[in-house]
Amino acid sequence: MGWMVPVGIVTAVSASHAFRTWVRARHGYPLDDDRRGRRRHGAHALAGDTIGADRSVALLEAENERLTGKVGRLEERIAVLERIATDPAVRTAREIEALRDR
Repeated sequence: MGWMVPVGIVTAVSASHAFRTWVRARHGYPLDDDRRGRRRHGAHALAGDTIGADRSVALLEAENERLTGKVGRLEERIAVLERIATDPAVRTAREIEALRDR
């Protein structure tokens, strides 16, 4: 029975490390290479590499512009849907007929 405590501790430590690694990988954090805290070199470890950091910044800026445009288009669509939902049915029908007549 005395062997269960050390086995339980080893199991808990291993499970904790596996869970921590899974969470870090899932959220895009760099993974530890060893217990000294050195990081693996890869896409997420660009802090010391100025060329890589500049590229990362450029990619993030491009994605930011794309997402900003997308949000703007979605806001316009929501405004149209809100207008359709709140306007009287007669006026909405009249506007639809005017668009068909074009």
